[in-house]
Amino acid sequence: MAKQSVSVTAPGILEEMVERRAREMGGSEYLVSARSGRVVTYLELALRAKEWRGRLARLGVAPGDRVGLLIADPVDFATTFIGLLANGVWVAPLDPALGDLSSQALDARLVNLHLRGVVSDRDAPADVQLDWIALSPEGTSFASTVTLTFGPVADNGGIVLASSGTTGAPKVVLLSNQQLLHAAALIARHNELNIASRGFNPLPLWHINAEVVAVLSTLVAGSSIVLDDHFHRTDFWATVDRVEATWINAVPAIIARLATLREGEVVPSRVQFVRSASAPLAPSVLDRFEKTTGLSVIETYGMTEAASQICANPLAGPRKVGSVGRPVGVELRIRPIDDGDGGGGDDPVVGEVEIRGPSVIERYESDALNDRFDEEGWLSTGDLGYLDSDGYLFLVGRRDDVINRSGEKIFPREIEEVVLNVKGVGNAAVIAMADEVFGQVPALYIQAHSSVDPLIAGQLDALIRDVRDAVTAAFDRSRRPVEIVIIEQMPLHATGKIQKKSLTSEAVVVIARADVA
Repeated sequence: MAKQSVSVTAPGILEEMVERRAREMGGSEYLVSARSGRVVTYLELALRAKEWRGRLARLGVAPGDRVGLLIADPVDFATTFIGLLANGVWVAPLDPALGDLSSQALDARLVNLHLRGVVSDRDAPADVQLDWIALSPEGTSFASTVTLTFGPVADNGGIVLASSGTTGAPKVVLLSNQQLLHAAALIARHNELNIASRGFNPLPLWHINAEVVAVLSTLVAGSSIVLDDHFHRTDFWATVDRVEATWINAVPAIIARLATLREGEVVPSRVQFVRSASAPLAPSVLDRFEKTTGLSVIETYGMTEAASQICANPLAGPRKVGSVGRPVGVELRIRPIDDGDGGGGDDPVVGEVEIRGPSVIERYESDALNDRFDEEGWLSTGDLGYLDSDGYLFLVGRRDDVINRSGEKIFPREIEEVVLNVKGVGNAAVIAMADEVFGQVPALYIQAHSSVDPLIAGQLDALIRDVRDAVTAAFDRSRRPVEIVIIEQMPLHATGKIQKKSLTSEAVVVIARADVA
């Protein structure tokens, strides 16, 4: 089996790091709000963490307990997140966009997390069964003479995350502070962050990416991070310039929207790179963005179970288009597909990506999912890909996305990348469609670029024709999509990843359909 491995030492205990940073950095900026300009310094971070120790003790919340975090303001979220982790609490970050906060709806969402309480900036629902812990009043002052020494923490805490469980057994993942810091140190080192670095993060903080890549890697590096409440396309580059960011934490959906500059927009020269994660980045989008902005995109690959990062292209060195880079601090191997359809001759061996290492979980909390680990501790990611001769990983799709047409394996990403290169295509996804003869055949869903107006006669017809010509030229008949479906809006996760299982739901508005001859 093809294999790459790296060993890196973790940077210590989180509460010790918070204290050390306060002593070393003092009043230096750590967190900055992109909207209000509000700043939290390293000293203030440590003092707030110390305040949380007293509050948690008074509330009866002990190290090792699980507490939800439901906070809308990103700076308040990050400050509280670090404060709880530093006190040995297991933190469950929750989506602040949760609408229905009745106790019944909340209990249904949190039943798999086994929470002791919830820290929130909003009122508690009526009859809630959990302790509801309010944030400190705005403007609370902290005396600089307060001792920073934390003392021992019985349990080192971490993050607890869970899926809804609507499509099977709930996937509950626990990542310890040691695993989080290990991953954060790898990211900080790989991105060459230092005290002069300033990141810009418009990604949701209740996802592992922003928590580790933005908040914790910045702490490890002793640098600063600007947090936005969400991605704002209007005045994006002006905001990045105003806050003096030197790097940007992004996802492909954001990069695609930034690939075309609006009138009067200027890309700040101090920005050194843009990091991309959470979803595949089409080579055509990467190329268009880099040519338009002059910035390098560092494409990476990760998952929650690995504390956010598995592979990354080098900051300085060969970046390979279409590759997510080489493993960083984890062991990675390719297990050939069971039926032996993993390539032949000089073709690379395509198989399932498996990982293990210090930042990778060793089990799920639910035993129903632990068959994803083998007896040697390798975790099956569910992703398919191959390693080239230089150890760069190329992903071809998810195992459960592969289309089996009469025994022939069709990888959706191959088709999607061709289609995304067609002018007028904003986003694209290929899924399996049931077929009486072949079992499964590919169907192509497209969201048109904003430059295509469906109300103008001929524009959609031209787009369909161009897409049909592109897939006909690129693929044999057996591998072409049998249908093109133009939809109003792609269903997306908060991180910009396409929700392929939702494409056929009634909530998706179909504008046009066409067969591929």
